[in-house]
Amino acid sequence: MGRLEDFRSFRERMNKRIIETGNIDTKRFFSLDGAVYEDGALDSKTKELMGLVASAVLRCDDCIAYHIIQCKATGSSREEIMEALNVALIVGGSIVIPHFRRAVELLDELEAE
Repeated sequence: MGRLEDFRSFRERMNKRIIETGNIDTKRFFSLDGAVYEDGALDSKTKELMGLVASAVLRCDDCIAYHIIQCKATGSSREEIMEALNVALIVGGSIVIPHFRRAVELLDELEAE
């Protein structure tokens, strides 16, 4: 099993577990997290690219993986994703480079599916 499948499986299993055991605040947060990326004044594609940039600057590999998957699902090209990651690199600095590497590795795996 590759990193992509590991991520998907773990995320699905643990999100289900969290929702099962979480209180109303947890459920509200999860609901809001999903809703904020829906089309509005900005389309979902743009919002997912923004989420990717923020996740890379914050150096959250799980969040980066999630947003790369969502970026592809909402129609972002490799070029658009790479430009977003370049914005994150400029904003976050060289500390983002290890996360950039893993992001590109995951993107390669996703595109190979």
